[in-house]
Amino acid sequence: MNDFDWAAMADLLEREGEAHGPYVDQALEQLRHLTPRRILDIGSGPGVAACRLAAAFPLAEVTAVDGAPELLTRATERAERLGVRLRTEVAGFPEGLDGLAPADLVWTGQVVHHVGDQQDALARLAGLLEPDGVLAVVEGGLPARWLPRDIGFGRPGLQDRLGAAMAERFSRMRAELPGSVAVVEDWAGMLRTAGLTDVRSKTFLVDRPAPLDRDARQSVRQMLQRHRTVLDGVLDADDVATIERLLDPADPAGVDRRPDVFLLTAKTVHFGRRPTG
Repeated sequence: MNDFDWAAMADLLEREGEAHGPYVDQALEQLRHLTPRRILDIGSGPGVAACRLAAAFPLAEVTAVDGAPELLTRATERAERLGVRLRTEVAGFPEGLDGLAPADLVWTGQVVHHVGDQQDALARLAGLLEPDGVLAVVEGGLPARWLPRDIGFGRPGLQDRLGAAMAERFSRMRAELPGSVAVVEDWAGMLRTAGLTDVRSKTFLVDRPAPLDRDARQSVRQMLQRHRTVLDGVLDADDVATIERLLDPADPAGVDRRPDVFLLTAKTVHFGRRPTG
């Protein structure tokens, strides 16, 4: 899973995880009936979801697993600040999973789509489960939106054009991954193919209306900066100028100061259980 320099994106990943955190809490409510002894967060990054798992299941041994030691250091520091128990383990995804001990609950958030063979990755994740264990895979949902259709300058519909350009970039990223395998992304069906039962999917809304608090606003800024960087050479000059103005901290119409910036997105979590026997 080496299509990005994840350690360099640590600030963005942590702020985005915090801004989108409500969906994790909602998803964990779906798992309150479980009494896991061991939990793995695969591809944990800086540990935002892992710490929420540790808080939700304080009696469990929760391990944040990631291929970037720098991100796991952040996860450890985060757990110490929040007062939750968290282990960390360095392991690449998916090739490093074979060395992990099995768990009663495996969580992975928006990680599988960075692997060429997604079905194989799901099979490896399912193989980490104890009998009757549960796998929760976050994939899909709806792209985040932050701005009105007409922001008062530039061409209306900037957010739609950014979304279309990012979707095209995502498809190109998938095609260029080593060992990329085209597959119908029916995530529930893919979990069943991986041998899991009681499969279900549920989508959770993240609705943070304007005006945003400082941290959520900073997350929006970082995501807009990320779009500007990865879409360099794709956007037309007018949209580039609009984004530059939005990113100007001194501009009253920029995302740092305008009162109408919001955060609206939806995350889909797919659950499956490893059968006993």
